[in-house]
Amino acid sequence: MPVRGEFVNRKSGPNKPLPCSLARNHRRDNVRRMRDLLLLATHLLVTLAKFLGPGGIRSVAAESLLLKHQLLISNRSRHRAPNLSTLDRFLLGLITLFVNPRRIPKLSAIFKPATLFKFHKALVDRKYRLLFSFSSLRRKPGPKGPSTELIAAIVESKRRNPKFGCVRIAQQIAHAFGIEIDKDVVRRVLAKHYGPSDSGTSGPSWLTFIGQVKDSLWSVDLFRCESILLRSHWIMIVMDVFTRRIIGFGVEPAYIDGVSVCRMFNHAIAGQPPPKHLSTDHDPLFRFHRWLANLRVLQIEEVKSVPYAPVSHPFVERLIGTVRREYLDRVFFWNVADLMWKLDAFRDYYNASRVHRSLYGATPAQRTGAKPPAPAALDQYAWQQHCRGLFQTPIAA
Repeated sequence: MPVRGEFVNRKSGPNKPLPCSLARNHRRDNVRRMRDLLLLATHLLVTLAKFLGPGGIRSVAAESLLLKHQLLISNRSRHRAPNLSTLDRFLLGLITLFVNPRRIPKLSAIFKPATLFKFHKALVDRKYRLLFSFSSLRRKPGPKGPSTELIAAIVESKRRNPKFGCVRIAQQIAHAFGIEIDKDVVRRVLAKHYGPSDSGTSGPSWLTFIGQVKDSLWSVDLFRCESILLRSHWIMIVMDVFTRRIIGFGVEPAYIDGVSVCRMFNHAIAGQPPPKHLSTDHDPLFRFHRWLANLRVLQIEEVKSVPYAPVSHPFVERLIGTVRREYLDRVFFWNVADLMWKLDAFRDYYNASRVHRSLYGATPAQRTGAKPPAPAALDQYAWQQHCRGLFQTPIAA
């Protein structure tokens, strides 16, 4: 008999079968080895396919460097979160330019998409010497609203659309549910104060004396934006002053001339009847002979704004700020085709679903004669996504 605490070594004969538990463990080990070998072979084939593809070596090397640099940052001694230096931000932003955009969410181990947006905005600000700046508006706390369902709808609308203010949320709730609420109710529900700064004039613009009917007066202007590769693109925006709707966009790369301006305008108004008057500023691009000849062919009379006074061209200037603040500052684009596709999606959302303060909570489509949507119930409604989920508005379920 063995002493307690000792091991017993029992040798089995050549013809004696192994126990069932040992056989099961042996089969389990074989399955694990085969699975590991299969996964290793699969990763090897995928890596070889990336190497053999166009730009494969560059992509694989960039992914490896990106993951290694994130591991170095996460292994630093810290109390809460690793601090990113300027060199870290520069290296991570530079490496992501060589990685497929669809692979970035899988490779970002410790970073959020907001880091890439802030890095791109810093590069744009650096290029233009802080030409465009953004300052967040603080809000003071306040009491909550009256009803639980209304509170839930307001808070959810603010959560899904952080750029919406109290007036916009109040008009959007009235547009979706048919409940007229004051902006102060929204302010109390959000438990913060929102005081938008009104930079316009107290009275209507002189352009409203001309644009009193649909398609009587259009406004056009140009502005510039930067791609993810910091390449400049010119955007022409055309809007109807009476209905506030966006007629269309025209996009061209940098260094445009008279022919490019005409091509952008014809692309923006394609499929639309031309207006009687067109409001432009004193930009030298609107003085080209080709541009003036194009307006004569279309039988459009040009109306010039007051020189060096943007307040005399208020509607399109405000629209450019809205496009920048609500959309272009929150998305990336690669080239002209990608930018044009995204601007068309924003135009559909802007004309059909976005309410306007100057239209008393209506949309430009309703101003042109479209029927308003059916009111939704507070206890049963859905959220409609626009621009790939960047904007979400409540609708009837």
